[in-house]
Amino acid sequence: MLSPSPAHDYDLVVVGASFAGAACALAAAQYGLRVCVLERKADPGARLHTTGIIVKEAIEQTWLKRIPAALLQRVAQVRLYAPNLRSVRLSAPGYYFMTTDTPNLMRWLAAQVESSGVTLRLAHPFTHARRDGDGWQVEGVGRTRYLVGADGASSRVAQRTGLGRVRDTLYGVEHEFAGLHLAEPGALHCFASRRFAPGYIGWAAQNPTGIQVGLALRHDPRHARQPDLAGFLAHVREAVGLPAEAQPSAIRAGLVPCGLPDGPITAPGLMLTGDAAGIVSPLSAGGIHSSWRHGWGVGDAVGRHLRGNGPAPEAEARRTAPSFRGKRVMRWAMDHFQRDWPVNVLLQSAPMRRLAEQVYFHRRGMRT
Repeated sequence: MLSPSPAHDYDLVVVGASFAGAACALAAAQYGLRVCVLERKADPGARLHTTGIIVKEAIEQTWLKRIPAALLQRVAQVRLYAPNLRSVRLSAPGYYFMTTDTPNLMRWLAAQVESSGVTLRLAHPFTHARRDGDGWQVEGVGRTRYLVGADGASSRVAQRTGLGRVRDTLYGVEHEFAGLHLAEPGALHCFASRRFAPGYIGWAAQNPTGIQVGLALRHDPRHARQPDLAGFLAHVREAVGLPAEAQPSAIRAGLVPCGLPDGPITAPGLMLTGDAAGIVSPLSAGGIHSSWRHGWGVGDAVGRHLRGNGPAPEAEARRTAPSFRGKRVMRWAMDHFQRDWPVNVLLQSAPMRRLAEQVYFHRRGMRT
């Protein structure tokens, strides 16, 4: 029977305290393992790179059902806008999203990790690690049996250890407007526009503390383009009911994976999860549910293996990583064939509705 070794300072070191990293740590902690989470930020709720929008499945089927109600707002519909701002409202029986007070959600999640017995090191960025016998020597931390990189699309763990790196990304920016309310707060407002969001969409949503409005586009590091959020806001203000004088209370920005890493996501004693492993839908860029499930599975596999009840966690990490094959085909089509005029013309059509249902509701939707 395998068991945690006294030759290691930790059984598991996780880099990154967002959804995938927190899930990994919480799952492993259930087995009484010595777990350490490294988070480069002093405040887990600062400088966020996530919209914090959570799908129904994550709320109902994972540990995230424990999120306090005060941090959530239910959104049951999608209003999809063509570039000319004509729109259609989509919904699905029983389906919903949850927008969140994301900064406080991340702080709450970090507190849950710490209260589970995990050592949480804030303001402690990962710098380097090297293979050391049957484990890893993590600079500034000590020796660990397993090391997991859950540190985002530009994973430093992947860079420093030679694992695959995500090259296909979107770049997104989002403004938050505290205390304001959308004219239609019960809908997730999504805007198709090649002008403002080539390769993706713009969005507006009501959350528990205000309005969040964002924009993402296909990122090419050789010809980097900044999202024109100011122009987008001017374009959609009237449609969503955002006052012209409104000023953002917070800004978040960052890279979002829309492709797989260019190499392996595991090596002996080493695994990637979340954005670092490309565990994000290449079409919708939604990743909280899939990242949480994969991160939890990795942590659980480490725990079962060290307690003598499971296979090597590296194999489990590879086996459970989603491939998103169908959505990758749709991503390719969006990259090569996105145009504004077909959406303007076809928004009300059955084929366009079915496409939207596939993206938002897994074809369970209905137009109203």
